[in-house]
Amino acid sequence: MKTKLIYLSLIIAFFIPITVNAISEAAVLFLLIEPSARASGMGQAYVAQVDDGFAGYWNPGAMAFNRKTQFASMYSNWLGEVFNDLYYFHLAGNQYLEDIGNLGLNFTYMSYGEQDKMSETGEHEGTFRSYDLSVATTYGYQVDPTIGLGLTFKFILSDLAPEGTGETESNKKGQGMSYAFDLGLKTRGVNVGQILVSPYNGILALYNGIAYIGGFGGAKYSGYSVPIKRLDFGLNLQNVGPNITYINESQSDPLPMNWRMGFSYRALESEYNKLSINCDMNKLLANDDPVYKRIFSAWTDDFGKQIDEDTGEKIDDFASFKNFINSIEIRSIIWNFGTEYVYMDLLSLRGGYILDRAGEIKGFSFGAGIHYTYKEYLFNVDYSFQPAGDLQDYNQILSIKLEF
Repeated sequence: MKTKLIYLSLIIAFFIPITVNAISEAAVLFLLIEPSARASGMGQAYVAQVDDGFAGYWNPGAMAFNRKTQFASMYSNWLGEVFNDLYYFHLAGNQYLEDIGNLGLNFTYMSYGEQDKMSETGEHEGTFRSYDLSVATTYGYQVDPTIGLGLTFKFILSDLAPEGTGETESNKKGQGMSYAFDLGLKTRGVNVGQILVSPYNGILALYNGIAYIGGFGGAKYSGYSVPIKRLDFGLNLQNVGPNITYINESQSDPLPMNWRMGFSYRALESEYNKLSINCDMNKLLANDDPVYKRIFSAWTDDFGKQIDEDTGEKIDDFASFKNFINSIEIRSIIWNFGTEYVYMDLLSLRGGYILDRAGEIKGFSFGAGIHYTYKEYLFNVDYSFQPAGDLQDYNQILSIKLEF
């Protein structure tokens, strides 16, 4: 059973851009596979731009701005050149309710294909199928014209093998269940001036709190403002939940909690032409700490762990800027860049770049989309090529969307 779990984890590790260190610390990594061929064509830089049926995954806060009924679906035969029965499927939808907000549902299924079932003595005992799935519901609410907040709750089932190799009842099944939350935020328009003075205003907020308690006058906050109306910001803290257990509690694994944030600049918005430029960053927050502590500790726990191959001594990550940017902690951050050009709401052309130094996935992505409107119905078909790592050059992704 343990060998089977390791085997499946290694398969997933090859086609999800995550760090090698995190592979041994997190389970159900299928939760990090990003749906949407549109996003894939833009190098997976989409957290601040998402405005379709995939918002429940990418950013529940962005769903708050949707005002139409939307459905979206994606299919990909991941690593089809190597494993012909390994595929990913995602189905999602959301509905706006007046004075209530947006409600969404999504379903994700990852098939690992058919596996051989072997006895402890090495005899063949038939076959079984391995899979992961999640079912999620999302709520998004627009606080004001510029801010949207959202929350996703997901149930997770991982069924890797029907039986283990142990003798006790507790370790016969290779099945685990858990649940998780995603917390999302989107702002339409970014005030760079307020960001710059936020540390100053933060100190004043503390001072004003003390002043209020002490009964003396407070200080005035800085009103320095440099608004950029076409610059949007998105943030999504994903997969916050308890560990998932396959064998027993002592061998449970953390969920792949992920910090995703980014910007989208609407460089061109005219009747016939639209151009967006996006940049995202992802940081997998995985270690053995409790969830409440891991949100903070996972940003720094890998500093000082890098070993010099020549001397065998630990490298001081803070000795120089070069050491710092090449440290395990900083190299684990994944950068995504992308752009999209839309002509007359009929045709979209997309390009992007993925930089995952720790996972050794670097390369360009490409995509295109066709949009067709019939009465009040809008159909979208998107297709993309995305870097897949060492096992094959590119994964091909197809997604279909409908809104009305």
